[in-house]
Amino acid sequence: MSIPEDVREQLLRALEGGAAHPEVTTALEGVPADARGRRAPGLPHTLWQLLEHLRIAQRDILDFGQTPDHESPEFPKGYWPESDAPPSDVAWEDSLEVFRGDLEALQEIVADPRIDLTAPIPHLDGPTWFREVMLIVSHNAYHVGQFVQTRRALGCWEG
Repeated sequence: MSIPEDVREQLLRALEGGAAHPEVTTALEGVPADARGRRAPGLPHTLWQLLEHLRIAQRDILDFGQTPDHESPEFPKGYWPESDAPPSDVAWEDSLEVFRGDLEALQEIVADPRIDLTAPIPHLDGPTWFREVMLIVSHNAYHVGQFVQTRRALGCWEG
């Protein structure tokens, strides 16, 4: 069974965000350098920690679906950076670029009509791309919400 084109379009929109919450990339962009490693009162993570967590988890899920011998990071430690702040502005920009690129790769998978999103991924026993994409959608939405909340608390969100 193949997924109807309108369902693919809805999945693509869900990956982008923007319906009931800010677009994913919009929420992550434009963060002042001095806010990236600051902890907001009462909130558990810095913006750097959240960005890196989003990047690491999204890459893990993408690699899980594409690479037969993929090994996930140790949970939960391997999904979070050790430092509160990025080591440099370049590290921040690199993390954003990788996140965006992986999001685009996932969108290409969803948009490809040759890929049956409901069929088990060939090298896996059961998981489908539909399941993996929905996992990314919900995970990204949750942590983008935290990201926006942290930006608000730090005074660097105008949305």
